[in-house]
Amino acid sequence: MAKIDIFYQVEGITDIGHCELDADEAFTALKAHLCKKHGIVGELLIFLEDCEEPIQEIVLMREHSHPHGIKVHVHRCLHVEVSVRFNSETLHHQFSPSVTVARVKSWAAKKLGMSADDATEHVLQITGTHDRPQPGAHIGTLTKCPLCQVAFDLVPDERVNGQSDEEGVK
Repeated sequence: MAKIDIFYQVEGITDIGHCELDADEAFTALKAHLCKKHGIVGELLIFLEDCEEPIQEIVLMREHSHPHGIKVHVHRCLHVEVSVRFNSETLHHQFSPSVTVARVKSWAAKKLGMSADDATEHVLQITGTHDRPQPGAHIGTLTKCPLCQVAFDLVPDERVNGQSDEEGVK
């Protein structure tokens, strides 16, 4: 049987995990595997990356396979309430836990009327911290059920000798 690479992020865990499962297995098999591996208890939802609704668990994984595998997020929250503060304005929107930080930033920049150049000079920082999640991180990794919310500040990207913070930290 053909195997599919599955790259996943899980509620409250910032690391990206990897597993391989048979292409003809349903997403229920993935859910069982991840619950056992991470000791997760309770009702979980599986989201394909950047999809607003959870996938039906009876669907076969091969139906969503790509040459580079499948990217999913597993969470107990159906939505994450996101706020983005910039200057004196605060934006609010509900996103799927599988939405990336990059997509939230793009949404906020558009809503704020920022030019593409201005947007590239800013990053999302978790409010009240110095934490700047990677653009590819799912927002669900930043919150746990029952909270289901995350607050960001859109701040200038600090550069040292022309290098952004994210590029300079190894």
